[in-house]
Amino acid sequence: MKLSFYTAAALLAVSSCSQAADITRYPLPNNSSFPIAAAVEVPAGKAVIYESGKVPAPLDSKAEKNSAAYWGNTEQQTVNVLAQIEASLKSKQLSMADVVKMTVFLVGDPALDGKMDFAGFMRGYTQFFGTKQQPNLPARSAFQIAGLVAEGMLVEIEVIAVRP
Repeated sequence: MKLSFYTAAALLAVSSCSQAADITRYPLPNNSSFPIAAAVEVPAGKAVIYESGKVPAPLDSKAEKNSAAYWGNTEQQTVNVLAQIEASLKSKQLSMADVVKMTVFLVGDPALDGKMDFAGFMRGYTQFFGTKQQPNLPARSAFQIAGLVAEGMLVEIEVIAVRP
């Protein structure tokens, strides 16, 4: 089948428009103010970047190794990990606004009788997501797990980003 110049041009225009479509972030129902998306839709043709899980760097390397002072609390570890993710994305000419999915692994905090400090995590998370400067919210899951690679680590986060 031969396409006329005009038919080919029209098909190319439709194809380009579909690739230029914006990412759609669906809000949580009932006007929830919780800072995650219920879902994120990525149009075909977008480059997807899978960032490996990041764990915190020591907060105070002079403190007793693997202690709470060494790693910090859940909020401090969350900020540390998200700052690492932000730097990694920046090195790829991306930003936190390009994150479409986040998976969070939280270890139970000994100071909280082995329960994860979700409130501490959220205090760190909301410094990066749902702000005036960065309102784009990812779809997100958070889990309490038994442990991470080093004693005292409470947070590991992996993200998926899409190149705009």
